[in-house]
Amino acid sequence: MKLNSCSRVNAPVLAPSGAMLQPARRTVLDTHSLSSLRTIRQAQLHKLCVAQASTGDAGTPQPVEDRRSGRTTYRPASFTELVGDAVQAIRTGLEDGLLRMEVEFPSVSNVDGYKGASDLYIDSNIQLALAAAKQIAIDTGKSVHILLPDETEYRRAYKMFKSTLNLIDQVTLGHLQEGKQSMFSQFTSLFTGGVNGSGMDGPIPDPANAAANADMFMALNASTIELPDFETYTNDKAASKPMIAWNLELDTLRADLGLLGFPPKDLQYRFLSQFKPMFYIRQRDYSKTVAVSPFIINYSGCLFREYPGPWQVMLRQDNGVYACVAEDAERRYGLGEFKIELTRAMGLNTEPEGSAMAFLRSGYKTSTWWEDDEELEQHKAWRS
Repeated sequence: MKLNSCSRVNAPVLAPSGAMLQPARRTVLDTHSLSSLRTIRQAQLHKLCVAQASTGDAGTPQPVEDRRSGRTTYRPASFTELVGDAVQAIRTGLEDGLLRMEVEFPSVSNVDGYKGASDLYIDSNIQLALAAAKQIAIDTGKSVHILLPDETEYRRAYKMFKSTLNLIDQVTLGHLQEGKQSMFSQFTSLFTGGVNGSGMDGPIPDPANAAANADMFMALNASTIELPDFETYTNDKAASKPMIAWNLELDTLRADLGLLGFPPKDLQYRFLSQFKPMFYIRQRDYSKTVAVSPFIINYSGCLFREYPGPWQVMLRQDNGVYACVAEDAERRYGLGEFKIELTRAMGLNTEPEGSAMAFLRSGYKTSTWWEDDEELEQHKAWRS
């Protein structure tokens, strides 16, 4: 049942700015220097992984809080808190026997993952996945196998995060094409004597054995073209084991399905629809022109879900806090529904319902094809 507002929110909602969701305490980075941003971000996340791998709070199982009623407000203090909240939601899903789970949140501060440098997004996502996998292994005792798109990405990640992996028990790296020899491996095997032969950086372990012994899997950094590999791997090697889609930005990938050169839409109907969101933050920025000063009003918010809590529409306030303005305990909000709730909370839905001006404001199409094609889906988990 959809609620037009969260009864838990009593304070007035402030007019929001258009900034992205950011940790409450963060380092101000020079956005004009991408190399400096990458260096600082890698150092911060490496410190996070090393800290969780050492003794301390992350070395003991963490209690699971009851999030069934959702949140009144949300503003994570750090990426450590974001990862911790995601891990708690995953643990709840594991306790409920779920096998297909999705986690989605901004993995790079100050820039959108797909608008910034790809290496920055990829590396940050791997480091956050390592931190989450470490805590999952501690809390549940399950071994976690992290899956990259292909062998080339696996080799690069292994060399970059080898020291971190050596500090973490029950967490391994692999890729979605395990068992298939890539062109790179065929070429290097001529000089090293085998697929995983030694090179200047030392031997690269074969991930097949780790995959066979893993209790659960986390897939990340895959593109739309690689989704069929994701499906094949899940069906063949994780049919009865939990698989987590970690920050894959599935809504972005779904948009390419059915286009020339991309997988068909049926991939959403039979496979991606299985993944139930455990921890989900999707940000949106909007603006509206008005007849009086300041003439253009910018507002932003995020679609939020922390399993087993409800789907919540969060409006960003001037102080950076996201406040709940609407929630639904049964189904996720569509793209158009989300905007309507934010507009209503801002008091900007001034056009009469059904009027020509309201139609011009909203447009003819207010939903995506994967939101509309519910009757073609084999699973409803992604909506709940």
